[in-house]
Amino acid sequence: MNLNLKNPLIFLDLETTGMNIVTDRIVEIALIKVHPDGKEEEKQYRINPEMPIPEVVTKIHGISDEDVKDKPTFKEVAKTIAQFMEGCDFAGFNSNRFDIPLLAEEFLRADVDLDLKKRKFIDVQAIFHKMEKRTLAAAYKFYCQKPLEDAHSAMADTKATYEVLKAQLDVYKDEEYEDAHGKTSKPIVNDIQALSEFSAYDTNVDFVGRIVYDEKGVEIINFGKNKGIPVEKVLREQPGYYGWILNSEFPLYTKKVLTAIKLRMKDN
Repeated sequence: MNLNLKNPLIFLDLETTGMNIVTDRIVEIALIKVHPDGKEEEKQYRINPEMPIPEVVTKIHGISDEDVKDKPTFKEVAKTIAQFMEGCDFAGFNSNRFDIPLLAEEFLRADVDLDLKKRKFIDVQAIFHKMEKRTLAAAYKFYCQKPLEDAHSAMADTKATYEVLKAQLDVYKDEEYEDAHGKTSKPIVNDIQALSEFSAYDTNVDFVGRIVYDEKGVEIINFGKNKGIPVEKVLREQPGYYGWILNSEFPLYTKKVLTAIKLRMKDN
C-alpha cells in the first residue's frame, strides 16, 4: 500500500556510539525522504562523533574510529541535514524512544534550530508491538496453533510455557542464528546451556540488571551516574555508595551481589 502523505515523510536510522541519549553521539545517519507524489530521495552520512566508539559497539554496527576519523562532525553537516528535513514528518523503528530524541540533542549541541514540535512521528516498532501481541497467549496460539484456555491461571500458564518451548525447538530446528560475537552458528539446539545463553537479554550479575558484566567479564554498574564503571572502582572511590544501595529500595538480590563483591575485595 502506498503511503497517503500530505507532507514528505523521512525514514531514518542512526548508528551511534551507544544507547545513552545524553552522552552518546551519532556515527552514521541514513535518511529516505518520501514525497507525496511517491518520489524518493536518499541521504547517508558518516559522522565523526568526536569521542571513541566502544569496541563492543563497533562489533554491532561495524563502524570503527578509523572509519570516521576523517569524516565531518555533526555540527559541520547539521544545517545541511536540517534543510533536508525541513517540513517533513518522520518514521523509524524504535525512533520515538531513541533516534528522534538523540537527533534532537545533536541539533541542539550544533546550535541548529530544527523545530520538531509540529512534526508527526511514526514508530514502526510500536505498531509492530501493538498489533502483534507479545503475550503468552499470543505465543501459545502462534506456536501451538490453539487458544490458551484459562489464561492467567498459574498452572495453565506454566503448562503453556512448557508447550511453547517444545514447539519453539521444533519450529527453529533448522534456523541458523547469529551469536553474541556476530558469527552465524548452527540452529538452536535442545540444550539447556545453549537455550539459556540464547534467551538472555543481558549478561546480568543480579537478576534485574543493575549490575552487569562487560565484554571482559568485569562487573560494572548499569544505571545512574556510575553506569559503565566497574563496581570495584565505585566501591573504592565512593565509600558511601555501598551504604546508599543497602539503605535504598533496591532488590535484596542486588544488595547480596554487591555485598559479595565488597567482601571479595577485602580478601584480595
